[in-house]
Amino acid sequence: MKTLAQALLGALMLAVLSVPAQALADYTATRYPIVLVHGLFGFDTAAGVDYWYRIPEELRQGGAQVYVAQVSAAEDTAVRGEQLARQVETILASTGADRVNLIGHSHGGPTTRYVASVYPGYVASVTSVGGVNWGARLADVLQGVVDNVPFSGNLIGYLGNALAGVIDLFSGGGNEQDILAALKALTTAETVAFNQQYPEGVPAEYCGDAPRVASNGVSYFSWSGAKTLTNGLDPSDPFLAATSIVFLGEPNDGLVSSCSSHLGMVIRDDYRMNHLDEVNQVLGLHDLWSTDPVTLYRQQANRLKNYSF
Repeated sequence: MKTLAQALLGALMLAVLSVPAQALADYTATRYPIVLVHGLFGFDTAAGVDYWYRIPEELRQGGAQVYVAQVSAAEDTAVRGEQLARQVETILASTGADRVNLIGHSHGGPTTRYVASVYPGYVASVTSVGGVNWGARLADVLQGVVDNVPFSGNLIGYLGNALAGVIDLFSGGGNEQDILAALKALTTAETVAFNQQYPEGVPAEYCGDAPRVASNGVSYFSWSGAKTLTNGLDPSDPFLAATSIVFLGEPNDGLVSSCSSHLGMVIRDDYRMNHLDEVNQVLGLHDLWSTDPVTLYRQQANRLKNYSF
């Protein structure tokens, strides 16, 4: 027969063990649904591969409602933004939620910002991950080729739209594609013009910070990586190491500079991650000595849960 002391000890241990389990169960249970928005040449799921590898599942396990948007793989920011706005309207109608939390990667950053600026009543927060908020140097280089090398625009347009079309076909998006419009939208000049039209969350100067809550009442956050070679088994690492050359030593993730990623409350801009690591690609391969990318999304969802919107 158990003694009273044994019974009390057993009850205490059960209570201690149950606290972390409960905390884990609702760790990511945000008040508003989370909507994930892909970047250039992105998708929701294509041929069985998820753009946001393991991220939606992990967030759902912690109690979050998560939706993965599907906008054009290659298009102008405003076009993608209107596509996203229609999907947000559907999510609001189906869930009964008042607003959503938008999380955008790469070109998904300005895409989510567009929705928050034009339809602020739909959005509680915007989180930009490796977002092109002050232009992409590689886009500047490619736009220079289009502008100055005869017939290069036709070639880039044909190849880029073909690739975007294949991605759209396998992901079932059914959206129009325009790689030249996307490329132009991601240049520094066009991004600066975009910022002037949709300024919420944008720092007053390059590499600066901005208040978390902008004038439209939406909260803005950002983070990014600053490393290219992160895992010897990752086939994307050599490509991103090559593209990083255009940054001339400025910290970057291979496609976006750390400073260009700044928006609202900058959580961190120097994770040991490259541009694809930021969405846990390729297939979860990342720097073993750095934070697991999925953990960052869980932490952000918990941060959103704890803020009052």
